[in-house]
Amino acid sequence: CECFWQVDTTACLCRVDAGLKTVAGAKKYVPRTKLCLQPSIKPSIHPTRNKAARSNRSCYQSPLLPGLPDDLAIACLVRVPRVEHRKLRVVCKRWYRLLSGNFFYSLRKSLGIAEEWIYIIKRDREGKISWHAFDPVYQLWQPLPPVPKEYSEALGFGCAVLSGCHLYLFGGKDLLKGSMRRVIFYSARTNKWHRAPDMLRRRHFFGSCVIKNRLYVAGGENEGVHRSLRSAEVYDPNKNRWSFISDMSTAMVPFIGVVYEDKWFLKGLGPHRQVMSEIYQPETDSWYPFYNGMVAGWRNPCASLNGQLYALDCKDGCKLRVYDEVGDSWSKHIDSKIHLGNSRALEAAALVPLNGKLCIIRNNMSISLVDVSKSNDLKGYTAQHLWETIAGKGQFKTLVTNLWSSLAGRNRLKSHIVHCQVLQA
Repeated sequence: CECFWQVDTTACLCRVDAGLKTVAGAKKYVPRTKLCLQPSIKPSIHPTRNKAARSNRSCYQSPLLPGLPDDLAIACLVRVPRVEHRKLRVVCKRWYRLLSGNFFYSLRKSLGIAEEWIYIIKRDREGKISWHAFDPVYQLWQPLPPVPKEYSEALGFGCAVLSGCHLYLFGGKDLLKGSMRRVIFYSARTNKWHRAPDMLRRRHFFGSCVIKNRLYVAGGENEGVHRSLRSAEVYDPNKNRWSFISDMSTAMVPFIGVVYEDKWFLKGLGPHRQVMSEIYQPETDSWYPFYNGMVAGWRNPCASLNGQLYALDCKDGCKLRVYDEVGDSWSKHIDSKIHLGNSRALEAAALVPLNGKLCIIRNNMSISLVDVSKSNDLKGYTAQHLWETIAGKGQFKTLVTNLWSSLAGRNRLKSHIVHCQVLQA
């Protein structure tokens, strides 16, 4: 029997998977599987017990499913809907190892059955951070482990997804300790939080993005002095380390950013609170200022999908604008013609790609999908049939709550969305 390391070509989290007997057996299911040469990343932030050496264990284990060879058992388990994976992990240790490793989810991805969930991070009226996962297939909110203590009340922290299944929280400002370099990530495969190497600089209210599975951060403010930063850095999950990149042309506190055509576009406030914008090109590691029709009509939130750049054109997110690169203008609109209102609860807080469509998430947790792939066939500006509501139960409740709060003289928003990402597993 030979136990081996498996590596996902799109992930840095390496694990021992004893579910199959040979490396050749793994290659049968996952193209380009190879022996992992990467050192292990930092362990889970949860305390663990020392495990007995694998050499002391018998290589002859009970089958994954009684009466079936492991190959067929894996072919069955890999097709179980993601909503049931939490239950499968607690069946036995072999199932837990299988569902926590890269091989299982690489196989789901190669078969085209990996599922995308929406992860929403919110801040309540008291400043407490909570987070929620939404399954768009069954249209259900799923339970999650608590946010680690250091981010339970943090301000101005970053949030990004690497390798499709790892949700990173980084930097930010602790109410007592000030700016942080801390980096942690949640794995959708293990349903646990893990530590990652700290950033090189303490910063909060900075810009961040992911380009070719590398995490970039730039600008922001640091502890105590309340001044803008020019420095920027990048995290490579394959090397598991941070490195400095070229400084920005001018110090900036970004308030909007997007990756478009493999370039990072940032817009924010300079040292004298003036509005400024810059582009970063990873290929040349260079920054340069820019101002054109895109910046003039650029609004938050925004997202790029299939080579097109989109931004919201109204507060409740029921109208989209599309950037026309040839004309350098935001001339095209995709309008649902069903506008919800102007309250902060109905305000659209995030715009993210989901299963080839654009997903609009509002502060009241209502969610709409827009099939922008069909927008080129539209005549005029009407596109009601492209819009779909997949989570709208919170909308009526929020409308009633807002009415009652207005009558009572309480106009403060109960909670608002801080970050929103999509994870695949």
